[in-house]
Amino acid sequence: MPQSVPSRGGPSRRTVLAAGITAGAVAAVGPGAAVAAVPSTAHDGALTADWFAQPVRARRPRFRWWWPDGLVDVDEIAREVDAIADAGFGGAEIAAVHHSVKDKSVLDTAHHGWASRPWREGVEAALRRAARRGLTLDLTLGPSWPAAVPGLTPDDEAAARELVLGRVSLTAGAHYEGPVPAPGRAPATGVTRQLLLAVQAARVEPAYSTRKETGLDPASVRDLTATVTDAGLSWTAPDDGGDWVLIAHWLRGSAQQPESGPHSAPAAHVVDHLSAAGTAAVTGFWEREILTPSLRHLLRAAGGAFFEDSVELETDGLIWTPELPEAFEKHTGRPLLPYLPAVITDGANQVFAFETQLTRQIRHDFWETVSALFNRHHVRGLRDWAHALGMNLRAQPYGLQTDAIASAAILDIPEGESLGFKNLDDHRCLAGGRDMAGHTILSCEAGAYNGSAYSTTWDRFLRTMGGAYAAGVNQTVVHGFSYATVPGANWPGFAAFSPYNGGPGYGESWGPRQPTWRHLNDIADHLGRVHTVLQAGTARADVAILRQTGYTATGIGASWFTATGVPLGWTHQFLSGPLLTLPNATVRGGRLAPEGPAYKALFVEGDFFYGSTPTLALTDARRLLALARAGLPVVLLGAFDQALTPGVPDEGETARLRDVLDRLLALPTVVRVTDKAAVGDALAALGVTADVRHATASTLLNAHRATEDADFYYLCNGKHAETVKPPVAAIDHDVTLRRTRGRTTVPYLLDPWTGRAARLARYTEDGDDITLRVALQPGQVMIVALGRPGLFGDRHGGRPHAVATNAPEVLYTEQGLTARTTAPGTYTTRLSTGRTVTTTVASVPEPITPDRWDLEVEDWYPGAGPTRTEHVRRTLALDTLLPWSRIPELADSAGIGRYRTTVTLPYDGTGALDARLELGQVSDTVRVTVNGTPAPAVDRLHPVVEVGALLRPGRNLIEVEVATPLINRLRVTQPAVFGAVARQDHGLSGPVRLVPCARRVLA
Repeated sequence: MPQSVPSRGGPSRRTVLAAGITAGAVAAVGPGAAVAAVPSTAHDGALTADWFAQPVRARRPRFRWWWPDGLVDVDEIAREVDAIADAGFGGAEIAAVHHSVKDKSVLDTAHHGWASRPWREGVEAALRRAARRGLTLDLTLGPSWPAAVPGLTPDDEAAARELVLGRVSLTAGAHYEGPVPAPGRAPATGVTRQLLLAVQAARVEPAYSTRKETGLDPASVRDLTATVTDAGLSWTAPDDGGDWVLIAHWLRGSAQQPESGPHSAPAAHVVDHLSAAGTAAVTGFWEREILTPSLRHLLRAAGGAFFEDSVELETDGLIWTPELPEAFEKHTGRPLLPYLPAVITDGANQVFAFETQLTRQIRHDFWETVSALFNRHHVRGLRDWAHALGMNLRAQPYGLQTDAIASAAILDIPEGESLGFKNLDDHRCLAGGRDMAGHTILSCEAGAYNGSAYSTTWDRFLRTMGGAYAAGVNQTVVHGFSYATVPGANWPGFAAFSPYNGGPGYGESWGPRQPTWRHLNDIADHLGRVHTVLQAGTARADVAILRQTGYTATGIGASWFTATGVPLGWTHQFLSGPLLTLPNATVRGGRLAPEGPAYKALFVEGDFFYGSTPTLALTDARRLLALARAGLPVVLLGAFDQALTPGVPDEGETARLRDVLDRLLALPTVVRVTDKAAVGDALAALGVTADVRHATASTLLNAHRATEDADFYYLCNGKHAETVKPPVAAIDHDVTLRRTRGRTTVPYLLDPWTGRAARLARYTEDGDDITLRVALQPGQVMIVALGRPGLFGDRHGGRPHAVATNAPEVLYTEQGLTARTTAPGTYTTRLSTGRTVTTTVASVPEPITPDRWDLEVEDWYPGAGPTRTEHVRRTLALDTLLPWSRIPELADSAGIGRYRTTVTLPYDGTGALDARLELGQVSDTVRVTVNGTPAPAVDRLHPVVEVGALLRPGRNLIEVEVATPLINRLRVTQPAVFGAVARQDHGLSGPVRLVPCARRVLA
C-alpha cells in the first residue's frame, strides 16, 4: 500500500554545505553529520513579481546529461556544469548512455567503466561544481537501464529471473517416457543453471482456445513434479478422447544486461526487480564501491535524486521471482501452481487459456501480486535507502504490468516521458498517484524524437510539453545534453544517440555545440516560470477516475472525459485501488482529498485492460461506499449492478460485492449510467461542474493550482496526442474560471516569456466565476492568476475594469484603463461601474513591411576536431525574406543569422509611440533588438513582440537574430548519417510587419 511521505526539511542545509564546498571545506563536514533531509519543493514563498519573473534554481528545467561511462575529463565536466548553469537550467541527471558508439572497445570499460575510479572522480567534480553554481545533480542507479550491478551473474539470487516453458503434446491414451520437456528457448549466454519448478499435464479444451492461445480445461490440470526421477518423466495420458499437453516450467536467470552495454568490467546484469535481494544488490554495490566519504558529503550538498528509467525487463518467458508462489497464495488464499498455465508466456505471447472469465481473473491476480512485490521491494526499498542518504528517488515506474499509479504515490518524484507516452492520459495516471500521496513533482523526460538528431526545434519541444503541463507535469528533464567527445566522434562532438543504426538517431544533443544555445536562457526562463506556477500550492482536478488496473504508457483514456469532457474544460486524474487507502482519501464538503486535488466526483467504469468488464474489488467497493456516504458524488458507467470481482472470487465474494454495490447505487450521491454519452448529464444531476468552462468544444487544455493567495490556471491550445489529426488551429473564445479564494480576487495575466505579471482589464464576474477572452495560437500558453488586488505589485486596485467592448484590447497602463487598437474607428466600452465610454480614434499609421534587409550569417562548419567549430561570415542583401534553404548561398547553412532593417515612424506631435513587431514564420530561436536595446523575449509559438517603448520618431533600427539547428550543414558534411534527411526551412521567412497602435484612456 502506498504511504504518504511528508515533506522533509528545508533548503538551508544544502546552502550551508554548498558554501562549505565553495570554500574548500568538504572535510569539515564529518561523516556522522546530521542531515535535515531533502528540501521540499512545495514552499511557495511570497507571490511577488520576482517569484514569477526570476524562478529559483530548484524550479528550473534540468538536463539528462549523457556520459560515455567514465571516459570523462574533470575539467571538461566543470565546463559543462558551468554551461548548464549559465544557460539558466537548474541541474542535470548523470547517465551512462552511448548508443552511438558501436566499437565499445574505445570506451575501455576496464579502466573507464561506470563506477570506475575515473567515473567517480567525474561525479565528484560535477557535484563540487554544481554546489558552487547552485545546481543539483541526479544519478542513475546503475549503468544505463534497467537497474543492474557490475559483477552480478545471471545465476545469482539477486539477478533478474524468467520462467520458461517446455511442452509436449499427447493424444488420448498416449504414453510419454523420456526427459522432462526442455525449454523451447535456449538460455542466454552466461546462464549455467536451470531449475525445474514444476511439471504439469492438462487436457486441451478447444472451446477455450483463441487465435494465439491453446484452451485448457482447468479442472484437468495435474501436478506431475513429484513423479520426476533422474531418468526423467513417465506418464500416460487418460484415454478420454481428448488431447493432452505436458507443461514443464523452468526457472533460470534472464541474463539481461543494461541497455547498449557493456558499461563496466566486470559486466553488469539486471537485478530482480521483485525481490529484496535484487534491491540489496543495488544498494550494497553503491555502499561498497561508490559511496566514498567525499561523495556522500557532496551528495548532501548538491545531490538531488537517484533515478531509474522505465522498467524494460526483457525475457524469453515470464518475469519471475522465487517469492511469487508464496506471495500469490498470501494475497489470494490460493496456490499459484494450478493457475500457472494461464499466465505462462513464450516470449511476449500468452500460450494457454482457461475459460475467458477465469483466465482474466487469474491473470489479474497474478499481475496484482507482481505489482505488490515490485512496489514493496523495489520502489519502496530504493526510496527508503535514498532517503537515508539525504536523496530523493525519481523513477519512471512503468514497463511491467504493474500498478504504476500506486508506484507514483510511493516515489518522491514519479516521471513520465514524451516519447513513450502515447497521450496526455498517460501523464494523468502518474499525476493521480503524486497528488493523492501529497507530493509535488511530476517529472517528464522531455523532447526525445526518433530520427531528429540535430533537427529538433524548440517550437516542436514547446508544443509537446504544452499539453503535458496541462496533464500534471511540472518538471522537465530535457533529453538531453551529451558530454563533449569520445575517440572517433565526428563534429559537432559525441552524441549519445547519434548516429543510431546508421541514421540520425534520437534528438537531441543540446549544449554549446548548437547555435540555439545562444538563446537558451529565454527557453529556460520560460520553462522555469511554468514550473514555478505548476509547483505552487496543490493541484486541483475536477474528477478522479478509478482505474482498476493501474497501468500507464498505454494510451488508454477514460470514457467521455478524454474525448468529450476535456474539450469542454473538464480535468481528470486516474487513481488505482491502493490510493483509496491513503491518509488523504477522505471526504469533506463533497470533495475527495480536500487538502489536495479536491476531486468533486469519482468516476468508475469497466476495466479497459480486461475487455471493459464491469469489475470491482470488494475492498474497493466498500471504500467507495464509505466515500459516497460521506458525501462524495460517484458516477458508474456500465452494468455495475451485475459486477464481478477482478480476481478469482472466494466463495460468496461475488454476492457480497453485489450487496455492497446495491447499497452504493441506492445513495442519492451515486448515479449509474449505461451509455457513456450520459456521463455529462449525470455529473450535472449531481451538481458537479468543471472549474474551467467554455460554451463549445475547444482544443484548450488547462491545469489548476490553488495556493493560499491565488488560483493559478495554466491554459494551452494543445491536443490529447501529438499524432492526432488535424493539427490544432488558433482559438479565440470566452473561458470561465472558478475562483476558490473568495470573491474579492481579480485576474492577472502571467507571461511566461517575459516574466511580466499584469492585471487583466477586461472580464466579467458572476459569483465565484470570472469570464475572460482567451485567444491562443497552436501550442501557445497563457497563465491566469486569480488573486487579491495588489498581488504582484498591482496598483490598479481602485480602478474599474471593462466588462464589454468592441475595442481589440483593453489594458491597464500608468494612465489608467486604456483601449488599444491598430485601426481607426469608434469604440464603445462598458465598465464594471455600469458606465459606458465611447472613444474615437481618428487615425492610426499603417503597418510597415520592411522591403529590404541586410543579413549577416555566422555559418557553422566542422573545425579541426570534433568539438571545434569554424564560423564563416556571409553577408547578403535581401529584397524578400526566404528560408535559408531557398537562398542559394545559404541552402546548406546552419548557424546564427542577424537580420537588420530600418523603419521610419511619423511624429504624432506627442512623441508617444506604441507598436508591436510581428515576425511571421521564423525558425528556430529568435531575439529582437530595437535601436540597440533588447526587446522582451519572443514567444516561439506566437512571435509577436511589444516594441513601443523602444521606438522613437524617425528612423529606427530593427535587428532580428535567428539561430538554427545544425541539420542542413550535417546533411552535406556527414551524408552517410544525415543525407537522407530533407533540407529544412530555417531562418526568418516572415512576413515581418511593424504594426503601430493607438491608445485611448477610458477611466
